[in-house]
Amino acid sequence: MITAASTGFFTAFALILAIGAQNAFVLRQGLLGRHVFAVALTCALSDAVLISAGVAGFGALVSRFPGLTQLMRYAGAAFLLGYGALRFRAAWQGKSQLEAAKPATSLRATIATCLMLTWLNPHVYLDTLGLLGAVSTRFEGFALKATFATFATLSSFIFFFSLGYSAKFMQRIMRANRAWQVMDVGIGVLMWVLAAGLILG
Repeated sequence: MITAASTGFFTAFALILAIGAQNAFVLRQGLLGRHVFAVALTCALSDAVLISAGVAGFGALVSRFPGLTQLMRYAGAAFLLGYGALRFRAAWQGKSQLEAAKPATSLRATIATCLMLTWLNPHVYLDTLGLLGAVSTRFEGFALKATFATFATLSSFIFFFSLGYSAKFMQRIMRANRAWQVMDVGIGVLMWVLAAGLILG
C-alpha cells in the first residue's frame, strides 16, 4: 500500500512538472491574483479525471484510435501558437502590468482558457492516460490501484495550489513593467516551443 501511494504521488508530481503550458498559466494567474483557486481546482480536477481514466485502462482504448491523438496534437498546437502570439503582443505593447491593475477577466473566460490549455494538450493524455496508466499496472487489485490513483491525484492538487498561491511572493518583483514583459516573452517562447514539438513530433 505504501509503495503504491509513494509511486503514484511522485510519478504524477514528476510528470506534472513537465506540462509547461498549464503550469505557466497557473503561475501567471497567481501573479495577477485572479481566480487562483478556480484555476488550480480546474487543473487538479482535470488531472483527477484523466488519472482515474488512465488507471482504469482507458489508455489502451486511446492507443486503438491513433487518429484521435493526431487530431488533438494539431488542435493543441494551433491553440498554443495563438496563445503564445497573444503573450508576445502583450510584451510588445507592455500591457500586462496594466492588466494587473484592471478588473479581472471573467471567471468563465479564465476557466475556458485553462480548460483549453489542459485538454488540448496531447502531452497530458500521454502522461496521465499513457504513462501513469502503464505504471499503475504493476499494482494488482482494486485497493492498490485506487491508492495509486488517489495519491497521484493528491500530488496534482498539492502542486497546482502551491504553484498558484506561492506566486504571490513574486508579486513585488512583478511591479515593474519590464518584469511582466520578460515573463510574457518567456511564456510566448514556451508556448511556441511546445507547439513546434507537437507539430514536428
